[in-house]
Amino acid sequence: MKKHNLNLPSQRREFLGTLATGVAAFGLTTLAAPLHLGAASLPLSDEEDNLPDDPEAWFAKIKGKHRIMFDVTHPKEIMPFVWPRVFLITNEKTGATAKDCGVVVVLRHDGIPYAFENRLWEKYNFGEIFKADDPATKAPAIRNPFWKPKKGDFKVPGFGEVPIGINELQDSGVMFCVCDVAITVYSAVVADKMKMTAAEVKKDWLSGLLPKVKVVPSGVWAVGRAQEHGCAYCAVA
Repeated sequence: MKKHNLNLPSQRREFLGTLATGVAAFGLTTLAAPLHLGAASLPLSDEEDNLPDDPEAWFAKIKGKHRIMFDVTHPKEIMPFVWPRVFLITNEKTGATAKDCGVVVVLRHDGIPYAFENRLWEKYNFGEIFKADDPATKAPAIRNPFWKPKKGDFKVPGFGEVPIGINELQDSGVMFCVCDVAITVYSAVVADKMKMTAAEVKKDWLSGLLPKVKVVPSGVWAVGRAQEHGCAYCAVA
């Protein structure tokens, strides 16, 4: 498999510098400085090590006539999960079953924590790092609130209770993937702050991936591939 240009030092510096600027723009100044400092030396991992299964084959699994991809770059409260359910519900009302629909959710940039189990949210303070509040407490989350939520956790006016847990959406055929580049960068920044090695933190994060969530080379790569496979684009806002 070919190496991505992000593995080249010059491209790595350019990418991390751009990402640091974006991080600062969203108010995460504590993360921006380490990104600049580590831009020249941060090792982005070899995709053969991190992506043992062919990501191209994963996208070939998209089924159905009606296809859509939701681009999740930030937590955005319940929106990353309610929109896929709304797509399925409204298709059903117009005569298309879940089997007629192909839905892909791309978790990238600040949206990546939803790909991980509760243990990592608590250990690494994901709620504070990614500005992700718990819908129940309105405080920075110390758990993944969308993984196996309790019955009745989520209600939408006019609709009532809605099954928008990641596991519930997966049961309806929704596919989730997460950006390896963002995992690599953020885990390295967190490692620096916690006086740990980037390799051990990333390994820990990958060990805590939720079932059936696919790690892809990058989120933007996944956005492109989803569209190549016939998915309409929808930014989660």
